[in-house]
Amino acid sequence: MVDFLAENNLCGQAILRIVSRGNAIIAELLRLSEFIPAVFRLKDKSDQQKYGDIICDFSYFKGPEYYESKLEAKPELQDLDEEFRENNIEILTRFYLAFESVHKYVVDLIRYLDDLNEGVYIQQTLETVLLNEDGKQLLCEALYLYGVMLLVIDQKMEGEVRERMLVSYYRYSAARSSADSNLDDICKLLRSTGYSSHPGAKRPPNYPESYFQRVPISPTFISMVIGRLRSDDIYNQVSAYPLPEHRSTALATQAAMLCVCLYFTPSILHTQQAKMREIVDKYFPDNWVISIYMGITVNLVEAWEPYKAAKTALNYTLDTANIKEQSGRYAASVESLRPQVQQLLKEGFLREEIVLDNIPKLLNCLRDCNVAIRWLMLHTAESAYDPNNKRLRQIKDQVINDSKYNPKILFQLLLDTAQFEFILKEMFKQMLAEKQLKWESYKKEGSERMMELAEVFSGVKPLTRVEKNENLQAWFREISKQIESLNYEDSTAAGRKTVQLIQALVEVQEFHQLESNLQVCQFLADTRKFLHQMIRTINIKEEVLITMQIVGDLSYAWQIIDSFTSIMQESIRANPFMVTKLRATFLKVSQNGLFIFVNSPDLLSVSQFYSGELVAYVRKVLQIIPESMFTSLAKIIKLQIADTDKIRDTKCVFIFMLTIMYLINVLTNLVMVDPKQLLEDGIRKELVKRVAYALHKGLIFNPKAKPSELMPKLKEMAATMDGFYRSFEYIQDYVSIYGLKIWQEEVSRIINYNVEQECNSFLRTKIQDWQSVYQSTHIPIPKYPSVDESATFIGRLCREILRITDPKTTCYIDQLNTWYDMRTHQEVTNNRLFSEIQDTLGTFGLNGLDRLLCFMIVKELQNFLTVLQKNILKDKAVVDIFKALLSAVNPVKGIVANASKVYVNAVAKTQKIWPAYLEAIMKVGQMQILRQQIANELNYSCKFDSKHLAAALDNLNKSLLSDIEAHYQDPSLPYPKEDNTLLYEITAYLEAAGIQNPLNKIYITTKRLPYFPIVNFLFLIAQLPKLQNNKSQGMTCRKAADPVDWAPLVLGLLTLLKQFHSRYTEQFLALIGQFIRSIMEQCTSQKIPDMPSDVVGALMFLEDYVRYTKLPRKVAEAHVPSFVFDEFRTVL
Repeated sequence: MVDFLAENNLCGQAILRIVSRGNAIIAELLRLSEFIPAVFRLKDKSDQQKYGDIICDFSYFKGPEYYESKLEAKPELQDLDEEFRENNIEILTRFYLAFESVHKYVVDLIRYLDDLNEGVYIQQTLETVLLNEDGKQLLCEALYLYGVMLLVIDQKMEGEVRERMLVSYYRYSAARSSADSNLDDICKLLRSTGYSSHPGAKRPPNYPESYFQRVPISPTFISMVIGRLRSDDIYNQVSAYPLPEHRSTALATQAAMLCVCLYFTPSILHTQQAKMREIVDKYFPDNWVISIYMGITVNLVEAWEPYKAAKTALNYTLDTANIKEQSGRYAASVESLRPQVQQLLKEGFLREEIVLDNIPKLLNCLRDCNVAIRWLMLHTAESAYDPNNKRLRQIKDQVINDSKYNPKILFQLLLDTAQFEFILKEMFKQMLAEKQLKWESYKKEGSERMMELAEVFSGVKPLTRVEKNENLQAWFREISKQIESLNYEDSTAAGRKTVQLIQALVEVQEFHQLESNLQVCQFLADTRKFLHQMIRTINIKEEVLITMQIVGDLSYAWQIIDSFTSIMQESIRANPFMVTKLRATFLKVSQNGLFIFVNSPDLLSVSQFYSGELVAYVRKVLQIIPESMFTSLAKIIKLQIADTDKIRDTKCVFIFMLTIMYLINVLTNLVMVDPKQLLEDGIRKELVKRVAYALHKGLIFNPKAKPSELMPKLKEMAATMDGFYRSFEYIQDYVSIYGLKIWQEEVSRIINYNVEQECNSFLRTKIQDWQSVYQSTHIPIPKYPSVDESATFIGRLCREILRITDPKTTCYIDQLNTWYDMRTHQEVTNNRLFSEIQDTLGTFGLNGLDRLLCFMIVKELQNFLTVLQKNILKDKAVVDIFKALLSAVNPVKGIVANASKVYVNAVAKTQKIWPAYLEAIMKVGQMQILRQQIANELNYSCKFDSKHLAAALDNLNKSLLSDIEAHYQDPSLPYPKEDNTLLYEITAYLEAAGIQNPLNKIYITTKRLPYFPIVNFLFLIAQLPKLQNNKSQGMTCRKAADPVDWAPLVLGLLTLLKQFHSRYTEQFLALIGQFIRSIMEQCTSQKIPDMPSDVVGALMFLEDYVRYTKLPRKVAEAHVPSFVFDEFRTVL
């Protein structure tokens, strides 16, 4: 008969593919359970208020039109819904595909069973497949894995959350309209069961059997699978556990499968007492806590509570006397095994000959250790007992008392057992690899010894003093030939023959009185020894390794092991060399899991998930080393901040250096991860944690504090960061890492991540943590709850700077780069502020602040244009004023008759629209001033710290610009193609080096707006009466009660105009020029000698416009005669 799993056996390959996919689906469900968007839980009131109308459970399907009409009635809800869709559709799709794969799995399993019944697979029926060893295993696993999937989904993803995600996917996805969509079936399968994994939650009635019956599966198939699981040893595990008291451990995997499969036929659990009695007697006579899949524990006391037959059958196991007996047995077992294993682990004890002579004893010791560890770990696990269940509490307390449970002692036994197992496995692997070579070597040695003895008895060799004996000579030659003829391939015959040869050598020594000759005796003894070694070597079987693999399975502790983390870390802290045994424990955890795979893409995904989980756990345990190291660093930081860095905590650092070097040597064999990288990641993680916390706590400001806390807090923060930096620099040589590289990479990552999170509030499509290039799974950047409107410290810093430099309360003097309080005329802050930020947060911090200000400017400009279009340009009365003014000033090259009256009337009629306009313009201008200051500081520090980079970037920038200008004059000249990223990449460098002009940036895309130049012109002349010219300070505010700050006003207007076509700016400047000419003409005709203050203000605006934009003077002189500028300078 063809092998069931052969590639040409379609029946075997089909069920193998199904089971393989089953394991992959469970891994994907476990992976996704970590990424459920928090918003779907609707735990916070803010989430409920914001998203309550757009996130629905299955009640949506009762009246979708009602829900959709609610959304359509409110445009803001529609907008929020669209934003929510953009942000979540990717993760929702992934969840839906996982849910769909569960449904597809069970549908494929049912189809496979139908095919078996209909005879699609020739000569194969359900009965014949169950008679085959592989077929039996796969069919049992297929049903069991489906049950596990359903339980995992319910445990890891609450029913309400599943429903909300499925409804959201249904609403947002096009899949619902496709004909082959099975979304309805998936919703029926995965609708909420009412189950909650929270401790103390009440179990829903008929759970989980009603859940398991949502997709009907053939009762015959279920019955036959349960029959096999009840009666057979489907994995042949009993051979690895010959002792009867170990039987329940041997059958533990099968017991877990049976427990899951019984939910498919709850009648057995409810009423069939004989079957349940048989199951309990066979599988649960001495245990009641089981691991159903990779460490997911189930306590049968709780699980079988609603089922009469199951509960009754389990009562004997849960009898107080039985619990006491089992607990006492394992307590005694631990007590006797600890010294035994420690003796075996003594240096030099486990030698090859001792191992080969004592294989059964060593294996028995391993079995006893693993069985005791398994029972105690499972039956004392916190996760297995609901603290709100009185009976469970009593059982747990009894187990802990009667077994004298001490987690440290159990953990020590686990470490010793893992180390013992590891050494034994490595020895066996080596012996297996060298088995044939050694056997041939012993055979050759033995044969040669016999030939030499034959020659001795020939009488030819001189000086032997042995008489010639032809019979013995012939006999020894024959023995030599017999040894030579032993065949390695036929181990049974060779073993039997070797025993006979040993017996013959013993007899020849006795019968021929050869004891008198010591040389001959020695030769005979050596040959017997070689023959003994051959027997030992031929008995080295791979079965021993397989038995050790089965016995050493630790998959049941995949989750429980986490409860020992603190003990592991304490052990490392107390004795760093403990990691030798920890390595063996990690390897023990990694080398288990019952998976069967076909050549499918699932293999890589599943293995990556579980190895990733294990590596994450190893990282978690070993994180104690960087934590301890940074605790010592904290002391060094304090000393260095206090300028007493002569004192060095060298001893402490030296111990950690030894620990880390030792760890690197020890963990090198742990294939899963590069140990040096693992430790470097640990150091990075701790650095990130501490620096992020320092920045979060250090940059919280009180907006009511006077004077502002900004500068003192920045100085304090700079000292802290410098302390971190210097101590990190100091420690790098001890632990052999690139300190400066790590420092720059991680600090830049922290700042960039926080900037990204802060900018999310301005983005419609948010960047989630799992999408962020700055966030990392292994070295996560902590996310702290916001303390004000800002999400992060960078937002708080930015908003505090904006608060203290607010144009409503401060006046910016451009010549001094300083802000003064409008009322008190006291200095508020100056450009030293940006040097202080550079000292605190470095180039990354200033660059991040600059990026955040860009987003704020974009938001402000967008809001401003919305107000302009919706409020101003839709107000008919205001638009009529603009029309009237336009007709009055046409042509723009001419002079307006009765200018004062025309302009004053227009300003007076539009007075109400300017306050909001002014606020928006000044906010943009204020942020542009800050961006200019940041660019200056970045450029200064770049030239100072890295003059060659600054010069290279400047030259490259100029040459690129000249090439692009040349291309526009002559299109045949080269220009970077669309797929060339040079311009994008160089921009990032230029911005970091401060080689940029924020005023030349285009922040938003705009459409044509009617009356735009006249609106801005009117706005400007409406503000001029509020300002006065001061010879030493320039344009300043007349009254503090009506604040206008000149620099933000000019830069805000300039930025706004830059977003539109240049002809708007031309028209705007022409209108200002006409205003100056008209007013001057009127003053001349009325013989007013002084230049009016409004004209001075308008001329000042043109001067500043030319200065800020770096345009030639002729731009202004095109609209205002040069003699007016000359006269204006005399006024200044």
